Amino acid sequence: MSKEKNFLYYRAYAIYFGFVIIMITVLYNTISLQLEGRSTFFDSSDLKIPVRTVNRIPRMGEILDRNKNPLVTSVTYFDIHMDPTVIDQKVFDDELSDLAEGLHKIYPDKSAREYINAIQKARANKSRYLLIRKKVTNDERNRLKKLPIFKRGRMKGGLIDTDAIIKRELPNGNLLRRTLGYYSMDRGVEKRVGIEGAFYEYLRGEDGVELEQKFSTGWKKTGQITREAVEGANVITSIDKEIQEVAHSELERQLRDMDADHGTVIVMEVKTGFIRAIANLTNNDNKSYSESYNYAVGFHEVPGSTFKLASLMAGLEDGKFKITDKVSAVGSYSFPGKRLEDSNHGIGYGTITIQKAFEKSSNVIAQLIYRTYHNNPENFLARLKKFGLTEPLGVAIKGEAFPVIPKIGTPGWSALSIPMMAIGYELQQTPLQTLAFYNAVANEGKMLRPLFVERIERYGKVVKNFNPVVLREEICSKNTIKILQSCLKGVMTDGTGSDLKSSLFKIAGKTGTAKLVGENKLYNDQRNSAYQASFVGYFPADNPIYSCIVVISNPKKEIYGARVSGTVFAEIANKIYASTLSYHKAINQNAKKKNVLPLVKKGNKRDILAVLDQLHIRYQLNYHGEWLSADTLKGSVQLSKKIILKDKIPNVLGLTAKDAVFLLESRGLIVKLVGCGRVTKQSLNPGILPTKGQLIKIELQ
Repeated sequence: MSKEKNFLYYRAYAIYFGFVIIMITVLYNTISLQLEGRSTFFDSSDLKIPVRTVNRIPRMGEILDRNKNPLVTSVTYFDIHMDPTVIDQKVFDDELSDLAEGLHKIYPDKSAREYINAIQKARANKSRYLLIRKKVTNDERNRLKKLPIFKRGRMKGGLIDTDAIIKRELPNGNLLRRTLGYYSMDRGVEKRVGIEGAFYEYLRGEDGVELEQKFSTGWKKTGQITREAVEGANVITSIDKEIQEVAHSELERQLRDMDADHGTVIVMEVKTGFIRAIANLTNNDNKSYSESYNYAVGFHEVPGSTFKLASLMAGLEDGKFKITDKVSAVGSYSFPGKRLEDSNHGIGYGTITIQKAFEKSSNVIAQLIYRTYHNNPENFLARLKKFGLTEPLGVAIKGEAFPVIPKIGTPGWSALSIPMMAIGYELQQTPLQTLAFYNAVANEGKMLRPLFVERIERYGKVVKNFNPVVLREEICSKNTIKILQSCLKGVMTDGTGSDLKSSLFKIAGKTGTAKLVGENKLYNDQRNSAYQASFVGYFPADNPIYSCIVVISNPKKEIYGARVSGTVFAEIANKIYASTLSYHKAINQNAKKKNVLPLVKKGNKRDILAVLDQLHIRYQLNYHGEWLSADTLKGSVQLSKKIILKDKIPNVLGLTAKDAVFLLESRGLIVKLVGCGRVTKQSLNPGILPTKGQLIKIELQ
């Protein structure tokens, strides 16, 4: 036998035995799978398909504002695929074009022809996993299930929807982004940011447990649930979305106008400590503004002149001076190795009271506090501690920066520490810590912890309430509080905030302009320095409801607190005042109680009855036609017939603009409206025949 024939024989044997080995392997795996869970091949009494348990991830709770408007919500997405190989040929031929048209209507970025081509190609290639769409919402998924072919289900229609992908969404975009925050786990390291990070355990819910079975094609869910998942609870924040939108928009507008680096606004409810708005905006490289860092909570900087309130509070509490004592505000004040000048270019204000010096924000206060405490600085520091200014507030949101207060005997302490601290330098606070102090003055001396959440609810039931937390019952005496409240009002009437007036209510507050340390670690000259402009206060001054702080860093076009931050404060205060009912007395609150019936306009029956039913106003219906007139002279709402001529110009007197225009245009007339309210005049007399295209003028009042 030739070598060539021997080679062919060996090759044939190799192929044969190769197939035998493959068949034995397949047979072994098949028998093993069948025997799995049995004691013998013929015994099926204890047959068990392998099972395992897997966690069912619950839907996370929502973060809502105080009125339950969504701030953070969970959106469920699905990836939709198609197995075109399972579809009956006749169904495929008859309904494919209709399916493609349906897909095109839902997702018009592809034509119906493109869908047909893709599905036909996948069927020809026996592809069982054709991608139709990624990130499909549950509503879209339900619409897809109703399309031709797909409505036959997975086994006959080929529609495959993956397990749900749940994604957290911010329906209000950039609004509150950093304060709302997030929770993440990366390589075993937790990261908790903002409200979501602080309250993640409530939002997360509890995992359920579900069984999976092992089949030849892999592990599949059985639908058998051994423990139901507990849905995450909803966090009801203290944020008022309407106030938040005002704070955000006013801050962004001013940052743009001033070409500033960043800024923050916080609005707090005086009596409770609940934060009603908190905006933090950073100037990006492209001159847009975003919420990328929570300056209100995590960023501390020298407060500047807003700290002068604490300095006066210390001296008054220690009995070192009276607010009516006179000081010589000459405009320039010397200290060991340092000279300070007033903001009016060192001109000064002459001999004035301490209250007037505070209202004008004169740096003579540095000289006053230096003379008072330079021999016993520990007393000044002790007062700051009693005021609650040396410790963090302990807010729920992670990352609160500690106040930085110089200590005696440390490298940062010098002979200049007391006078510099007196006017808000050599120490650092966060805007929220500054606001909490001013809020305590507005709240008659009671300091509260700022709160971001009012309660937590699950399935509509309250899981936990968050009540006001008192940090200090009294930061100082009631007499000192009254004096300082008067000083803060004086700032707005006779001091640096006098241009920030409202004709509707009084504001109490303090301006602050602080020079920031440059890159060379020095306070440079005015031309080369960066500044921080602040305004902090409360309103209305005589019965405070809200306190507020505005801090804007490195404004390029103006530096003074009143004109940079104070204007933002005033705009926010005015808009909150205008939209808050508690500020305004009802028009008839002093009137004697009586059954006052509303003025009911003539009009369409359906509209009139809908309004009366919604307002729970009782009425007597005396006519069941389409158009009604109303009379309230008899002590009740009497609804009777309103005569509307069918083919002639109708009498529309007393009707609303909507109803009048409808009736007149249905006769072919062109309507010109003047005024608003009810129709009081019409230029064409009722009862005459209309001419198509004829102009009719109606006046409303």
